[in-house]
Amino acid sequence: MDRRFIIKNAGIAGVLAAGVAPAVHAQAAVRWRLASSFPKSLDTIYGGAETFAKKVGEMTGGKFQVSVHAAGELMPAFGVVDGVQQGSIEAAHTAGYYFFGKNEAFAIGAAIPFGMNSRQLTSWMFEGNGLKLTREFYAKYNAVNFPCGNTGAQMGGWFRKEIKAPEDIKGLKFRIGGFAGRVIERMGGVPQNIPGGEIYQSLEKGTIDAAEWIGPYDDQKLGFNKVAPFYYYPGWWEGALQLDLLVNQKAYDALSPEYKAIVETAASEAHVVMQARYDARNPTALKQLVGAKTKVVAFPKTVLDASFKTAMEVYADLDKNNPDWKKIYGDYRTFQKDQLLWSRFAEARFDSYMQGVQLP
Repeated sequence: MDRRFIIKNAGIAGVLAAGVAPAVHAQAAVRWRLASSFPKSLDTIYGGAETFAKKVGEMTGGKFQVSVHAAGELMPAFGVVDGVQQGSIEAAHTAGYYFFGKNEAFAIGAAIPFGMNSRQLTSWMFEGNGLKLTREFYAKYNAVNFPCGNTGAQMGGWFRKEIKAPEDIKGLKFRIGGFAGRVIERMGGVPQNIPGGEIYQSLEKGTIDAAEWIGPYDDQKLGFNKVAPFYYYPGWWEGALQLDLLVNQKAYDALSPEYKAIVETAASEAHVVMQARYDARNPTALKQLVGAKTKVVAFPKTVLDASFKTAMEVYADLDKNNPDWKKIYGDYRTFQKDQLLWSRFAEARFDSYMQGVQLP
């Protein structure tokens, strides 16, 4: 019997009765290349892309494969947005604030000084207007964004000398990620936007005076305690750093609805897993750093107050000059105010009490 005749004339019931399985929802094998902004040695933050790729493969029975490439393999760490926009790669895993030089609004969905913590930011993204607003913005760059990891609140970084007052920021050559450099610069510092894999050498050679990366686990792996004695906290510029999966719009549109859902689900899995890994690994690393004579020091309140005041001045200027920033930031701050009002009662009070007791 002619197979084409059956399919043409029998209808779906006849096709099934004849034992011919129609591929109504089948999608051909998909192969994506994903460029990371991070080195492989940082298994936590680079690992976010690996978690995503692994889940996509598992949920499609291996039919959708994503190859993950470390910073520098396909393109420089800070070239991934251009790569996605131009379609030379299908996807990237990065921190939006690296690209504030293109538009300061890139930073809002990643981390801004005195911004939301990780739970608040995730809430804004998924239950507020965060994802809607940032997707409207990323569409201008031919990309679709998905939350894909969070580091939680970060440490304030490694310093060769003590920071006792706001005046100590003046002239400081400080490796600081992304947009926060605008605040440091206005305070008289000299911000340096250096990829993670190059920070140690810059500190060791003295070409920079201080550097921040993420927190104890990653910082210990990078060896910063060997070249700078003072480890400050908190990283007021990163109450939470959200990582993004960026997907080229054409590549995303070519997916079936099922595969689109799988991309979203796998990114959400990576989002949760990354912070769980940081929360699990940072305590041990911090104890080891203290044991190795690292001097862990809190930023003085005068430094925090001066930094906050300066950050608000920067934001006021951006509200006047950048329509993209104003649209997203206004909604962000409104949401944050309600979150702060709520968290001061249950969460903050509970955490404060628990940190003051001695567990058996």
